[in-house]
Amino acid sequence: MTTTHAIEIHGLTKSYGDHAVLKGVDLSVDAGSVLALLGSNGAGKTTAVKILSTLLSADGGTATVNGFDVASDPGKVRESISLTGQFAAVDEVLTGRENLVLVAQLRRHPDAGSVADDLLTRFDLTEAGRKRVATYSGGMRRRLDIAMSLVGDPPVLFLDEPTTGLDPQSRLEVWETVRELAGRGTTVLLTTQYLDEAEQLADRIAVLHEGRLIADGTLAELKQLLPPTTVEYVEKQPTLEDVFLAIVGHDRRHAEESR
Repeated sequence: MTTTHAIEIHGLTKSYGDHAVLKGVDLSVDAGSVLALLGSNGAGKTTAVKILSTLLSADGGTATVNGFDVASDPGKVRESISLTGQFAAVDEVLTGRENLVLVAQLRRHPDAGSVADDLLTRFDLTEAGRKRVATYSGGMRRRLDIAMSLVGDPPVLFLDEPTTGLDPQSRLEVWETVRELAGRGTTVLLTTQYLDEAEQLADRIAVLHEGRLIADGTLAELKQLLPPTTVEYVEKQPTLEDVFLAIVGHDRRHAEESR
């Protein structure tokens, strides 16, 4: 089943006791695009993702993913998605390749080894694939985690704060991974608290505040909500992140994997 909107939400509500977490959220995500869902802690981002991924039932409203209703057809929704949570769900005792083979076998893929090898190549983890995940850096673990999410080529991917706790260099590695996914046509719903992350990755940005969607549009459209800018000439100083990356080099991925 195909749809121009990979995700559609209408009037979504969810409460825990007397506390309303989602208060009638309406949102749509175009197929093959990246939407960043921004909001502070407690805004309802993770709750929305859990409902969309069938891990939680809504109190009211409707939601469809890849054309399938999350309440009436959860099995089809699960076949269409993958979810990467805030912490990498990898087995540290196994090697990277063994992690991928395990997931492919659980998804009943007839050639789990080939699937694992293809994903290791795609995510530049071929050398690291022979090593135990316990030896991986934070960025490598997250890339492996996302690779595991893509076994079976799901059309929709939920990334729930994927760079939380990562160092600046690892964040850049994850950003490149998300860009690569978007370039292949995967629909990505990304929740984040980092505004620069949304600027870098998202086709559209939605802002969830106290359970309500208060803004939704492209970066250019959201900027129009501000008063007209005044032109000032200032000397741009490098940020600490700029300094750090310049000192260590922008890409030490291969050095890490060759250890």
